[in-house]
This record gives sequence, C-alpha cells and structure tokens, in this order.
Amino acid sequence: MNSGFLPAAAAGFGTGLSLIVAIGAQNAFVLRQGARGQAVFPVVALCAVSDALLIALGVAGLGAVITAWPAAMTVVGLAGGTFLLGYGILAARRALRPTPGQGLTTDGAATGSVRTAVLTCLALTWFNPHVYLDTVLLLGSVAADRGPLRWVFGVGAMVASLVWFVGLGYGARLLGGVLSRPGAWRVVDGFVAVIMLALGVSLVVRAL
Repeated sequence: MNSGFLPAAAAGFGTGLSLIVAIGAQNAFVLRQGARGQAVFPVVALCAVSDALLIALGVAGLGAVITAWPAAMTVVGLAGGTFLLGYGILAARRALRPTPGQGLTTDGAATGSVRTAVLTCLALTWFNPHVYLDTVLLLGSVAADRGPLRWVFGVGAMVASLVWFVGLGYGARLLGGVLSRPGAWRVVDGFVAVIMLALGVSLVVRAL
C-alpha cells in the first residue's frame, strides 16, 4: 500500500489543481486583493481552509456511502466520470476557441477592511454552487476510486489548493500580467482538458 502513496497524492494534487485554477469570481477576488496588498493572508487562508473542509467532506461522505453500499461505486463512478468528461470538453473548447477578453484581472473594487474581505471571501466560496460540485462530488468520486488511499488523494488535492491560493495571493503582482492574457489561459485550459478527460474516461471504464 505504501508504494501507492506518492501516485495517489500526485493524482490528488493534479486533479485538485485542474479544478481550482478555472477562471471564477473567487480567483479574481484573491488576485485583486493580492495585487493591492489588502488582507492577503486572511483571504488566502480562508480559501485554502474552506477547500480543505469541502474536500474532506467529499472524501469522507462518498467514502462512507461506498463502504456501506459497495454498489454505489458504479453510480458514483458514472456520475463523476460524466461530469469530468463534460468539464474536459468545455476546457478543450476554451483552449481551442478562447473567449474574447478571457483572463483574470485586477480591475474592480477591492475591499479595504479585513472584515469586509473575509465576508466577501466567505460569500464567494460557500455560496457558490460550483464549489460543491468540484470539491464534494467530483474530487470525492475520484478519491473514492482510490479505495484505501482516498485520503492520500484528498490530502494531495488540499495541498494543491493551498499552493494555488498562496501563489495567486502573494504572487499577484507578478502573476497578474500573465493571468490577464487569454493566451496563458489557453495553456491552462489545455492542461485541465487533458487531466479531466483522462480521469473521466478512467472513472467511467472502471464503473462499467
């Protein structure tokens, strides 16, 4: 079992990163706060901790369901695989046919106080339905496929979240120019597409 720790952790890191880096309001907010040096630590910490909790919920929740009802692995595998294939196709489409103006930007209002920044970050994280699909369902279903190593996979995904938000928040002044370019996101979307399509096919094949 120990020999599978590193591959499981690496798979979790790659899968988590491919889901987290998608352009969205949360990433734009973290980039904006980082570029302006306002409440960076609490925002980064809140995003990383929130993701860790949601990933743990997905790994534990789906893991418990499958332990109690082994046949659920087929359902979870087909559902998760289908969603991942959909994500992969959309990412591939964005990479091949980018949307004009695509990219993260520091434009817009930034929050001045730590309290306002924290409340805004909480709203963007916990009131976003997509975050539950990404962390609880998708990461949970892929982790469940790892069996006894599902928590190793989950920790890998948590580390990916931490690395991404720390890099985005504290490297915003350096990354802002790069991430605002549509060309950079074509590369990111290409990476996401490859990971998502490979995982989606793997889950569906195993479920069937």
